[in-house]
Amino acid sequence: MKRLGDLFERIAEPGNLREAFHKAARGKHDRHEVRAFAASLDREISVLRTDLLKNRLKLGRAVTFTIHDPKKRIITAPCFCERVLHHAILNVCESAFERFLITDTFACRSGKGMIAALHRAMHFSRRFGFAIKLDMRKYFESIPHDELLNRLTRRFKDRRLLELFRQIVHAHSDQGHGLPIGSLTSQHFANFYLGWFDRFIKEQQQVKGYVRYMDDCVLWGEQRSELKQLTSTCRDFLQAELGLTMHEPVPVFKSRTGLEFLGCRVFPDHLKLNRRSRRRYRAKLRDLDDQFTAGIITELELQCRSESLTSFTAAGGVRSWQFRRQVLEQLPVSGHGLEPGEPGR
Repeated sequence: MKRLGDLFERIAEPGNLREAFHKAARGKHDRHEVRAFAASLDREISVLRTDLLKNRLKLGRAVTFTIHDPKKRIITAPCFCERVLHHAILNVCESAFERFLITDTFACRSGKGMIAALHRAMHFSRRFGFAIKLDMRKYFESIPHDELLNRLTRRFKDRRLLELFRQIVHAHSDQGHGLPIGSLTSQHFANFYLGWFDRFIKEQQQVKGYVRYMDDCVLWGEQRSELKQLTSTCRDFLQAELGLTMHEPVPVFKSRTGLEFLGCRVFPDHLKLNRRSRRRYRAKLRDLDDQFTAGIITELELQCRSESLTSFTAAGGVRSWQFRRQVLEQLPVSGHGLEPGEPGR
């Protein structure tokens, strides 16, 4: 078994870089930069390995665009070579991040995810009478570089790996804070950074009911006063130790009346889509119908994308089937299936 100090060497191994290429290329083989990388794969892997070992990688090349889904976010998509590097790093380091995280953290983890987080939230809503929901103000933009790197140093001891982490963290911002949304390493660094808050909640505050998905945190308790005091304690820890600020005010919810979490309203015995998710679902289906009517997408593409969108709103036993049926019935196209004998039937 290799030591943690050998992690950098393992990242630079040709086999690991090749595996990282296949992960980064998944679902993107029609893109020019992916086809160009694949056409001379051995040479590209060799160049990436050499640059990595000689510490001459040029990081920070990316495409930036803005989305409104539902709020404005600036997405920074790294160039393909850098995405390969990120996958190579996570191939080796993900297990170290995984061992640090507690059971009730659900983002960026194999076998976890949003649905598992919602079901765990239902479990705690059955056990406890009250809950509070915390989320960070502009979380990715606010993460301080020095504090993040300091905490990475506590977890990893490979000097060259830590230098690579430093280059990645500083590649897209010279302001001393902020990670780019859209980068694989950013997701794992951000998830790791709040792992220290997880441990504060579970180990020092002894909170039994707790679920976190990235920066969305829910804490349960038996008394309103207990949770109000806990809110103040959390605020102080986040500001003093992690340099983060919570959205406020933080109301206390009754578990039996439901609380909003990850696009759903969580009740002790079921889940429902919240209002924002219903609006987004309706708007996206209408947009797909408009694209089909305008000839931008085919009927088969329309059906596949509509099915994917509808399946997401039904995942995990969400009880909103009447709403979904009403929306689909109101649309002129997306409820129609392929006729017998049509291609794709």
